[in-house]
Amino acid sequence: MAEPSDGLRPRFLLWLSVRFMTLLLQNLVNGLLLGGLYVCIAIGFSLIWGVLNIINLLHGSIIVLGSYIAYYAFTMFGISPFLAPLFVIPMMFAFGYGLQLAVLNRVVDKPVLITLTLTFGLDLILNNFMLAAFTANFRRVVFKDPFETLDLYGVIIPVDRVVAMALALVLTLAFYLLLNSSRIGRAIVAVRNDRDAAVLMGVNVKQIYAVTFGVGAAFAGAAGCLLSVVFPISPMSSGLYLGKAFVICVLGGLGSIGGALIGGLALGVIESMGVMLAGPEHSVLTGFLVLLAVLAIKPTGLAGKRGYE
Repeated sequence: MAEPSDGLRPRFLLWLSVRFMTLLLQNLVNGLLLGGLYVCIAIGFSLIWGVLNIINLLHGSIIVLGSYIAYYAFTMFGISPFLAPLFVIPMMFAFGYGLQLAVLNRVVDKPVLITLTLTFGLDLILNNFMLAAFTANFRRVVFKDPFETLDLYGVIIPVDRVVAMALALVLTLAFYLLLNSSRIGRAIVAVRNDRDAAVLMGVNVKQIYAVTFGVGAAFAGAAGCLLSVVFPISPMSSGLYLGKAFVICVLGGLGSIGGALIGGLALGVIESMGVMLAGPEHSVLTGFLVLLAVLAIKPTGLAGKRGYE
């Protein structure tokens, strides 16, 4: 009787090891797919914070507004949320540009508490507008013909999330090209690095501030379009998205696109592993605990530049 049990033990341990590795790989893939979307959430927030020195508390509500536009474009006109950024980006750019030019530019040089309070008030206005217009009920984009899933040796990969992540990374690349290969992008970088020197070179700083805020709002709206495929939509989600953008920017560091990329992917993996180790109810807590640890060790973030602490 002892021989069969001795023979089964190595098989059981091998099976257990394979199952654990499959589970680990599954959570790693889930984290990377989610992290790609998180990059798109944070990149506009990081730009506004780094250039204008404004912590934009309106950011989460703009993301949710982008999700609603994508949702109604899909349900009313059959436009895929993956195509919605084509018209959401110019809409949100115009919204952000006008808001900065008409309102925020009046207080952009004031102490941070003033701009923080103003963006908080604007967030309350927009969030309550969405509550009145759409109610707090959760909505979700449901495709008539659902996307398939890939099964790679036990690791399940949803194709819709792969497409959403790929589009998010394409938008990140477009953002990089905008900053480094265009005249307006170089002006934004110049204002970010040294505003006084940019003024001496003839840059209209207030105009650049408005363009920067518009670009940040445009990317927030595009992120909302892609998130509508993955998460339910409600005005109550704005605080969650704002918190994630804040964590990503501080975790990755301000002052570079690489910081948002590293921070977004890192947060996605951390939250996914937190689900595996501590349960889904503690995934957000896990991200904040890691954030505190990074701040204690490297206050500029993993890829941040000095001057953007």
